[in-house]
Amino acid sequence: MNTKTKDLVLTAMMTSVICVLSPVSIPIGPVPVSLATLAILLTIYILGMKKALAAILLYLLIGLAGVPVFSGYSAGPAKLLGPTGGYLIGYIPMAAIAGYIIDRYYKNRIISAAGMILATAVLYAIGTAWLSYSASMGFKEALMAGVIPFIPLDLVKIAIAAILGPVIKQRLEKAGQVSVSESSSQN
Repeated sequence: MNTKTKDLVLTAMMTSVICVLSPVSIPIGPVPVSLATLAILLTIYILGMKKALAAILLYLLIGLAGVPVFSGYSAGPAKLLGPTGGYLIGYIPMAAIAGYIIDRYYKNRIISAAGMILATAVLYAIGTAWLSYSASMGFKEALMAGVIPFIPLDLVKIAIAAILGPVIKQRLEKAGQVSVSESSSQN
């Protein structure tokens, strides 16, 4: 299989992983707990920033088209433009920031985790601003509903991704399924 075909297959597979894990959620308020961020962080490790961004955009388009891949098995423009839509759109800059750092330092779990924390903070900011606006909440109220309850679990997801991401990537490299880009070779 040539490299372009492998890249397409891996991108489609990781899009599928995001689509399967993201709807699994626990409603705890206006913003549910889901496995989306874990799936996205692992996708970044496996695919690298550019292909992970493609997978995330594809995931968002699939949900926009009406396939129930968003939290709680929801879909459509109303979900993307609704109160939690900012968190969905926030996956794009989250992947760009975390991906930029992970692509360069994926073997260094501390730097990668710091990049994921920074990226998650950007996701929180975008999602909270949109939640505040679209649900007519004060920013502090939106922060309490959409960020504070999620911090401990998101730190666990980041730790899981920092531990499993490099292992999965190295195994895929050994199997010849992915290659390390020149920018990923730093420690």
